[in-house]
Amino acid sequence: MAPANRRPSARTFALGLSTLLAAGLLSVTSVARAAPPAPTTLAVLGDTPYSATQRAQLPALINAVDADPAVRMVLHAGDMKDSTTSCSDSQFRGLASLFGTFDDPFVLTPGDNDWTDCHQASTGRFLPTERLAALRRIFYPVPGRTLGGAPATVTSQATYVENVRFVRSGVLLATAHVVGSNNDLAPWSGLVGGDRPAERRAEFDARRAANLAWINAAFDNAVATGAYGVLLMLQAEPVATSAFSAERSLIAQRAAQFGRPVLLVHGDEHRFEVQARYLGVANLTRLETYGNTAGYWLRVTIDPSLPQVFSWQSRRVG
Repeated sequence: MAPANRRPSARTFALGLSTLLAAGLLSVTSVARAAPPAPTTLAVLGDTPYSATQRAQLPALINAVDADPAVRMVLHAGDMKDSTTSCSDSQFRGLASLFGTFDDPFVLTPGDNDWTDCHQASTGRFLPTERLAALRRIFYPVPGRTLGGAPATVTSQATYVENVRFVRSGVLLATAHVVGSNNDLAPWSGLVGGDRPAERRAEFDARRAANLAWINAAFDNAVATGAYGVLLMLQAEPVATSAFSAERSLIAQRAAQFGRPVLLVHGDEHRFEVQARYLGVANLTRLETYGNTAGYWLRVTIDPSLPQVFSWQSRRVG
């Protein structure tokens, strides 16, 4: 007789498991967790094209991105031109047409050069809020649908249609319209008749409220769906000033609560830079795009099978 404390053999265990599965008393998902989704690769750009020369070079950059068979989406962190180039409708339409030639879906979050700085004489002395409306009309003609040769469906935020979110490889990706020029608190000094501080402040307050609600909604969605990570893209880094304090605090708080990898992507400062443990949060990494160049781009891969989820490589055109 076998001892009373003898453990069942592997064969006995397997037979018992098969019996339970056959009887419907145990599901396959309760035995083994599903494998993570396959990786997704993104092309990440920012602050380009910044001159007539870079605009002429942009088709080569687009071709280089399209030639990479792994890339499935293109993200642009804002500033599609420099701060002195015209903000006219024809300028916007030309840029939208160029970006629309990417084979893959193209996602843009606007930059300060794209509307807040359009009050300057060199850009046409436009009212920034009027240019923002034009930007939305031209670059987001169908809310919830990206530009690009193969447009993708995304979730957009009511009247702030530039704020979008979507899921790739089990990771929640979102954009929030946070811009340079002190997040539009810098005076619109180039307007005929001077700055309009009340109108400018009203724009800032409304957009800030929308952004904070959208960031919260993104993390809420990530938690509810068990996302492997979060990628949040802004144009400007949320530095330690009053113009960015609320966004900075919320991102740090929600990233820490989420606990899984969070990648904050931004542009505006024209240098490729990586900062781990951003804002003192262990799982939050800041990734700044190349800027003022059409010769480089970032190849970002989302791979939920890896502990860090996100990885990136520099790519040179040509």
